[in-house]
Amino acid sequence: MTTSQPASVDPKALRDVLDGRWAHVRRDARENLHDPDFLPVYGESVQSARDRVTRAAKKLAESGRVGSGFPKEYGGEDDAGGSVTSIEMLAYVDLSLMVKAGVQWGLFGGALQLLGSKRQHDAYLRDLVCFDLPGCFAMTETGHGSDVQQLRTTCTYDPDTQCFDLHTPHEAARKDYIGNAAKDGRMAVVFAQLITRGVNHGVHAWLVPIRDENGDPMPGVTIGDDGPKAGLNGVDNGRLSFDHVQVPRDMLLDRYGQVAEDGTYTSSIENETRRFFTMLGTLVRGRVSVGGSAGSATKLALDIAVRYGDVRRQFAAPGEDREIVINDYLVHQRKLLPALARTYALHFAQGELVETMHDVQTAVHVHGQEIDERAQRELESRAAGLKVAQTWHATRTIQMCREACGGAGYLQENRLPHLKADTDVFTTFEGDNTVLLQLVAKGLLTGYRDTFGSLDGWGRIGFIADMVRETVLERTAARALIQRLVDAVPGRDDDVPLLDRGWQLKMFEFREKHALEGAIRRLRKNATTDGMAPFDMFNDVQDHVLKTAQTHIDRIVLEAFVAGVDRTTDPAARQLLDTLCHLYALSTIEADKAWFLEHGRLTAARAKLLTSTVNHLLKDLRPHMVTLVEAFGIPADWKATRILEEEADRQEAMASRDAELRAAAGQGTPEGTATALEVAPAQ
Repeated sequence: MTTSQPASVDPKALRDVLDGRWAHVRRDARENLHDPDFLPVYGESVQSARDRVTRAAKKLAESGRVGSGFPKEYGGEDDAGGSVTSIEMLAYVDLSLMVKAGVQWGLFGGALQLLGSKRQHDAYLRDLVCFDLPGCFAMTETGHGSDVQQLRTTCTYDPDTQCFDLHTPHEAARKDYIGNAAKDGRMAVVFAQLITRGVNHGVHAWLVPIRDENGDPMPGVTIGDDGPKAGLNGVDNGRLSFDHVQVPRDMLLDRYGQVAEDGTYTSSIENETRRFFTMLGTLVRGRVSVGGSAGSATKLALDIAVRYGDVRRQFAAPGEDREIVINDYLVHQRKLLPALARTYALHFAQGELVETMHDVQTAVHVHGQEIDERAQRELESRAAGLKVAQTWHATRTIQMCREACGGAGYLQENRLPHLKADTDVFTTFEGDNTVLLQLVAKGLLTGYRDTFGSLDGWGRIGFIADMVRETVLERTAARALIQRLVDAVPGRDDDVPLLDRGWQLKMFEFREKHALEGAIRRLRKNATTDGMAPFDMFNDVQDHVLKTAQTHIDRIVLEAFVAGVDRTTDPAARQLLDTLCHLYALSTIEADKAWFLEHGRLTAARAKLLTSTVNHLLKDLRPHMVTLVEAFGIPADWKATRILEEEADRQEAMASRDAELRAAAGQGTPEGTATALEVAPAQ
């Protein structure tokens, strides 16, 4: 099979597409984030790392680059999307700094901004934005991480004192893994069960001072240090517990729930569960930032590995004197290029997500519109799904890049060990990935239930299939484009070229629909099984539910990539992205080839053709590997240049030595021999 070779592409043309709506934020970061405090220091102690990252956070605050998400009257720009983009760019330089900034201006600041009142904004936001008030986000408890609704910390209102009594009832209710707590934090947003007049109104949040001006713990507050971690040494994670700490009534973040002087509780959202999820939904910015930052770390790892693979040589071909550049090996291309294609796909999906988040939050918090609950739920589901996809992809890809660089990739100075250690926790913070997959799947199932009633009412299989098509498979960006491509697919699958984009979209769509329909049928069966406990009804199909979520995420990511290709105006860049999109789609189908074979959507012969087509795509993309990472626009001092410089020097020395030996033997220099630097200059 033959495919058209993409033409030579200017990396800047690709970068213009990748930079998207907040290109100005990305350009500013590339031009200005070069202070030594912003960059990793290898072999640094925990204390030194914390001190350096605190200095860097203060410098960031002074620069005004991290406060863009806050209202203009408090030093911001009302730009939620710009705020997330700036966090993504910080992830290139130092992930500890990214997390520190995310805690201060994303979690602590976001909670105050989005859950608090104007009175509280006036009192604290300016100091928070300029880092004069370092803060914490105290939600997670030792005994309750993912199940936030069941937190054990209590905050009980006493009308006589006009204060809440904040208390940690036992060790398992201790707030744990809290960024900024061990060293810098002076105030925390603390999540606890609100109790007044003997009634528990569910989880709410309070502003609670944890240190005085001298840095000593406030009365009743116990602060501990989580100590050395696997990574993120610049982040001072700590533990907080409270022994009947008195919190004034006006420190309740009361946007969604208020307590009067006499203890009367009121809320604009009567249902406790709905109120809880509305409150947490406003804090989605942190989850969006984590996914985007994982994407940045992945791009950096791929940049290092691809460039190294273009100068590193191993083994000579029969009859040849010169060893082969390892990027020329198919097995190496099999490692790097599908990961690169998926990284691009996730980048476009992240861009759509950030735009949606910005528009939803701007409508509510800047223009004062009512919350569009459906849009908010879709945003939360998309944020959860992409956080899962991007963080698991980062974990797999960074490890693969480390291996692709051999022993050189194991040296700290070449950045990969730091990237690996620092991103490892991303799969479990801001939501455990497995739990988030269930959240995505339950969102799909809830869409059914809300529209069509209980599981018992869904009736026959054909009806279910119709409902999947009408209510779940909503298009992402470029809805008309996607539908047009799908509708244009001719005839039987076996007659359609594998490089038909509509066929690829249709395969992803079929897999998602089939997985969801199967999960529904199993749930219906369990619901009508006598004596089956409610827990067992869902637990029995949990594997199927997770598969449904994964297929849903893959589909929306492909659709985002297709939309990204469609809006690319430079012809050569568009052709290259189109080929890369083919690789993402077909390598994803290939990875789940057994499922498609089992369900009759691939024959054995077509499955073999699929693999050979992927290999042809790899050959077509091989000349563009460096261009594809160059398009990320990562400045040299943000990455490992030494690994490239040393290898290039070594290869040049070897080439010179080989030439000398050949000259001494009277053989001359073979035609076409080039030095490593001539093959791929270190950039």
